[in-house]
Amino acid sequence: MSGPVNIGLLGLGTVGSGVLRLLEQNGATIAQKLGRPLKISRILVRDKHRLRQVEVNPDLLTTDPEAILADPDIPIIVEVMGGTGAAREYILKAISRGKSVVTANKDLLALHGKELFDAAAARGVDLLFEASVGGGIPIIRPLKECLAGNRIRQVMGIVNGTTNYILTKMSREGRDFAEVLREAQSLGYAEADPAADIKGDDAARKMAILASIAFGTRITYPDVYREGISHLTAQDISYAADLGYAVKLLGIAREDEEGIEVRVHPALVPLNHPLAAVSDVFNAIFVEGDAVGETMFYGRGAGSMPTASAVAGDIIEAARNLQYKTRGRISCTCFYEKPLKPIGAVITKYYLRLVVVDRPGVLASIAGVFGDREVSLASVIQERMIGELAELVLITHRVREQNLQEALDVLAGLPVVKEIACVVRVEGGEKG
Repeated sequence: MSGPVNIGLLGLGTVGSGVLRLLEQNGATIAQKLGRPLKISRILVRDKHRLRQVEVNPDLLTTDPEAILADPDIPIIVEVMGGTGAAREYILKAISRGKSVVTANKDLLALHGKELFDAAAARGVDLLFEASVGGGIPIIRPLKECLAGNRIRQVMGIVNGTTNYILTKMSREGRDFAEVLREAQSLGYAEADPAADIKGDDAARKMAILASIAFGTRITYPDVYREGISHLTAQDISYAADLGYAVKLLGIAREDEEGIEVRVHPALVPLNHPLAAVSDVFNAIFVEGDAVGETMFYGRGAGSMPTASAVAGDIIEAARNLQYKTRGRISCTCFYEKPLKPIGAVITKYYLRLVVVDRPGVLASIAGVFGDREVSLASVIQERMIGELAELVLITHRVREQNLQEALDVLAGLPVVKEIACVVRVEGGEKG
């Protein structure tokens, strides 16, 4: 067996600690698979004296990035520090010095992926990022390699565990959003500032990465349409269940003859769809290809050890490429420039909840507004009375979003419509 492959680890937080722990506990097995051991030789931290989540030799710690980036005996850099400032600088320096890079940084890739991949290709080194989407779920390499012979039609998934936990609890226990969010924060499933999760930003970054790979064109985070979940109520989730749907925050990427749509928003999913059964903090990514048909990748989408699992797989890949002098083997797959569809061009079905005056002719006037904008209603249910008002729940047939929005704008001005309380897209099948 040859000598060890030295690794420089940038960051020793939740993911970095998991990587260190995993390489230590499974080091012997990894060495057998690789033909040589992996060795973390230096670790970049902000404070060498703070309490750690994992036991570590203090001699490995440094606060000087150059102690790692300029070391000629460290051929692989693992970036798990996060952020888009220093992380970008360090990755570009590592690449320029001929080092392969493994990163879990979805924020950085979703904004600056082209710059980083171009630099890696020019230098002939690996830039591997399996852990950037889906935690421990293998999805990047399957899309790039295992499904390379397919034309991907759709990638749709639950890619944020925090929001999935919240929606699961709201569904099972009939509790409102704010209450469940507080519980998720107390359990460590949601950050003190949960905005990136509950507004859909985290999922949007992941979908930018997945869509870029799936469709061979560059999609960045600002390109992704996104809506959060804070407006959803326990009542809407209950109505959806009565109609045969679960409510999930979905990331959706599709390609058709008009272009590519990439969006993140809550959606009603038929209960017989595989994604409807994905609960708590788990993630699942549903992929449809022209040859393979429908496949789904399921597992833990975050956490120290699941994410470390994906990072470790990339480290082994980079080390093997070094051993056989095949670095740069998995390069950027964004070969094309394809048009991106605006949200108004998306065609899907919708769930609507309206609060209206309870008197004859109201439903006819509402139906007339929808008909004038070519919005066809699949079902209309009066759910409950609220004093002198009635609550209507409607499901549309498939319709272009621009048409629906125009109809809603007119409805909002009708005296008989007191509130457009909820609008949620319906995805994942033709139910209802």
